[in-house]
Parts: sequence; C-alpha cells; structure tokens
Amino acid sequence: MDCTDKKSIRVVYGDYTLGVHGDGYDYIFSYAQGGLESIVKNGYEWLYRCPKPTFWRALTDNDRGSKFHIKSGSWLAADMFIDCKDIEVIVDGVSQGKPVAPGNNKYGSDVYAGEVTVKFTYETITKPSTVVEVSYMVNTKGNITVYTHYTGANGLPELPVFGLRLIMPTLADKYLYEGLSGETYPDRKAGGEKGIYEVDDLSLTPYLVPQECGLRMDAEWVEVFRHTSLNNSRKDVSPQRLRIEKKDKEISFSCLPYTATEIENATHHEELPPARRTVLCVYGAVRGVGGIDSWGSDVEDEYHIDAEKDIHFSFVIC
Repeated sequence: MDCTDKKSIRVVYGDYTLGVHGDGYDYIFSYAQGGLESIVKNGYEWLYRCPKPTFWRALTDNDRGSKFHIKSGSWLAADMFIDCKDIEVIVDGVSQGKPVAPGNNKYGSDVYAGEVTVKFTYETITKPSTVVEVSYMVNTKGNITVYTHYTGANGLPELPVFGLRLIMPTLADKYLYEGLSGETYPDRKAGGEKGIYEVDDLSLTPYLVPQECGLRMDAEWVEVFRHTSLNNSRKDVSPQRLRIEKKDKEISFSCLPYTATEIENATHHEELPPARRTVLCVYGAVRGVGGIDSWGSDVEDEYHIDAEKDIHFSFVIC
C-alpha cells in the first residue's frame, strides 16, 4: 500500500519545534527533545517518545556466559543516555540551519515546500565517544524516509545492535510483516521461510529469565496495528496502521511491549512492568546469539558487530 501524491507540505517554524503538515499527516520535530516528537496519521498519534538510536539488546544466557556485558556494557549507558549536539533543517535542498527564536520570526505562517529534511546529530557517552546522524526526509506523500549513520571509532567495544527505537503510546493489537518466519537472528535464520506473517501476541518468549527475543530478519516491511489511544476525547476506535518498509535493503526489527532496559532489569517474568506500550526497534546491525553453549563460548566471528566501522541503513515510515 503506497501513499498517493497529495498537495505541498505546509511548514510551521515554531520557537522550539518544526511542524510539517499535509493531507492526512502532521509531524512535529522537537529541538528541545532532539528528535521526531510526534507522528499523527489521520488524527492518530503514533509516538510516545522521540525515536533515538539504540545500541543495546537484553542479554541472552550465552551473552552472560561469555561475559559480553562486561566487555561491552558501556553500550547500555549509551543506549539510555545520548546527547543531541546539532540540528539542521533543509527545505527543498536549501539549509535553514536550526531555525529557532528569534531567527524563525522571518518565516510566515503559510510556508510551503516540496520536501523537508530534519537532521539530528547525536554524540554517544562512550569513551571514546562517537557520532550518529539520523535524518528524516518528508515528501508530499507524507512518507518519511529515515537515514541513519553510525560513525565507527577506534577503541570502542563490540556493539550488541545498532538501530532506531520507536516507542508507541499504547500496546499494539498485532503486527503483520513480510520476511522470515518466526524468531530469527543472523546466526539463527537458516530455518526461516520467506512469507507474510501475522503476530497477535507481543509477549516475550517464555525463557526462564527474560532476555533478548522476538527479532525478525530480512523483512521487506512491517505494519503495526493499534486501536487504543491516550486521547480520551477520541471517538473513532477503529484500528489504525503504521507501516515501515525497506529503502535500499531488507530490514530487521522487533516489536515488543518493553525496552531492552526493562527486560534487562527483570530476573523473572513477574518482575516486568505491565505491558502498556509498543517498542518497535528497526535495526541496521544485529549481533548473533550464539548457542554453542552457555559457559563461555563467544558468538562466531562473522556474527560480531565491529564498533570501529561505520554502519548505515535506511527505511521508510508511511
């Protein structure tokens, strides 16, 4: 399902936000929060928090056995805390810099464009630090093409994952995707079969200890369906859909009720908080899970993620 071409984009230059509006969509980019703050499709909100780069996945038994968390634990801190260092707004190919007050007063209330890009530059708190750029390019169809680039730096430990985490306000009813069947990982996907699959149970895989689970590899697209909202005045409770699709190459994703940190904090399933949000992580790189044994064997070499090398990936929100 592709969006059909509509009218030009209306751009609103606020003091601390940039509004991007069109037929059936309203997006808000926050300078204060350092990210895309709101995705409203047909009056329905899809974001609870600004999407941010993610570097951590919950540990597996094999990770603990090989002491991966001791070697790469700094990425957990980087996942929780990241600093937005720079913001650039580009309208129809022309940079507007960071149009905050009072400079934004030069713009009128009716500014139209054919394409708007907002680029956020983040710096990690690792030692040494490195930089991640996330750009959102909005076209007149209301599609958002997301470009994400991680800059490798010498001396950084291996990455667990690299991707973008989107947190939605309420728990999803289900998701539909085209990709490999079942739970798959780079070193555990030979048995996956390509097809279109529907998942209506977002609960964690019932391992004895809550841990990393739910990844879907080599996906063409994923559609998340929700009908609930935090807006008590909303009258229409029909299911709503948000679609993520590949741009250049297939994507990997997980769609769970918890962040990696929430899973990490629980040693038993009853310690997990109530399932009330949807955490959709879209990944450009994922470490293997191993499984040779749980007493010290590391993941095979080809399934490591070298943090000293650049990583980039892209996808489309529509």
